[in-house]
Amino acid sequence: MRGSTAGLILLAAAFLILQPCVGQEPRQPLPDREPYKDARKHRRGYFGAGRDDPEPDLKSLHAVVLGYFGPSDPGHPDGGPAWLGTNLAIDEANASGGYKGLPFRLSPVWAENPWADGATKLTRVAYLERAWAIIGSIDGASTHLAETIVAKAHLTLIDPGSTDETVNQANVPWMFSCLPGDRPIAAALGNTLLDRAGGSFLLLTATDHDSRALSAEFKLFLSARRVTVKQQLEFPAGTEQTSALASQAAALGARAVVVLADARDSARLIRDLRRRDPSLVLLAGPSACRRAFLAEAGTAAEGVIVPVTVDASPATAAFVEKFQALHGFEPDYAATAAYDAASLLIAAIRKSGLNRIRIRDAIEELSPWRGASGTIDWDPLGRNARPVRLGVIRSGRIAPLGE
Repeated sequence: MRGSTAGLILLAAAFLILQPCVGQEPRQPLPDREPYKDARKHRRGYFGAGRDDPEPDLKSLHAVVLGYFGPSDPGHPDGGPAWLGTNLAIDEANASGGYKGLPFRLSPVWAENPWADGATKLTRVAYLERAWAIIGSIDGASTHLAETIVAKAHLTLIDPGSTDETVNQANVPWMFSCLPGDRPIAAALGNTLLDRAGGSFLLLTATDHDSRALSAEFKLFLSARRVTVKQQLEFPAGTEQTSALASQAAALGARAVVVLADARDSARLIRDLRRRDPSLVLLAGPSACRRAFLAEAGTAAEGVIVPVTVDASPATAAFVEKFQALHGFEPDYAATAAYDAASLLIAAIRKSGLNRIRIRDAIEELSPWRGASGTIDWDPLGRNARPVRLGVIRSGRIAPLGE
């Protein structure tokens, strides 16, 4: 009986608390408020000691060691072109005298599961081999891993291969990313999608880290324009059999399909989509500009709309000519961005001397820097702020959209 009475009292109290006071106006939603400080708008920096440390006696060194976190196999489908682009920059620097007569030398480390053996190897390069900076990596997930190491080692990491903006949102002052981020890529794709298909589109996304990061930005862009993704199909990364998924997508009757996946997943899926419905408007993420995508997709790549992360210039043409003469094929954006990452790092070392902190400062100070991929202009978080435009694949090459 006592328990029942106590329960009734508590229920009555809760009812009174939840009821508005007599005559009181209903609560209004809180107004939007500006944060006290938005870290995305403030330049990061390292404010510790070490800038005044002299560089070591050059006679005690055999080379200027630069770490490289990525596959060092030229035939690797994801990392091969980036490795070749990096080596071209190193070879050019050594042909022009290296650093005060010392050659630059890459110390590459990688593991197909970077979070296992890769982290140990990279830590060894940072602490035991005393690398002066690190170039890497080939995607957002492995770049996140490298970032956790350089943040402790006070070592610059220049990233040629990731568009994942959360890499830079960790606010690590040692982190620099050469490619534009997912946000402008998503905006470029979204604007064209709405122009060409309105609300009649389907989103196909893989489950890997980078695809999900770009998908999140893409949906945020659409949401800001009050457009809801009505149909999204997510599939496991590395899926070999995409025929059933393409059939399911075709049956939904959308005018356009957006494919956000890595190079090979995108190629297989777009190939199957083309077989089912050649009239589909197809848009894809930056991985569709990779050499692996173009090789595997073949003629199915014709007409696919893609974000262009290289701003072509005479410097681009000169790099393409040198790269093709050496390797027999044209470089993709990963090779071009890796060449720029290594070239910019070498320029920073020649400006600053062998001091890890001054190297970081010099990389920041050299911006805006004109490279083979276009201008590298750091935003406050160390991401390249270069605008993103769209292109379309024509005869195995990427032409500006509209030509």
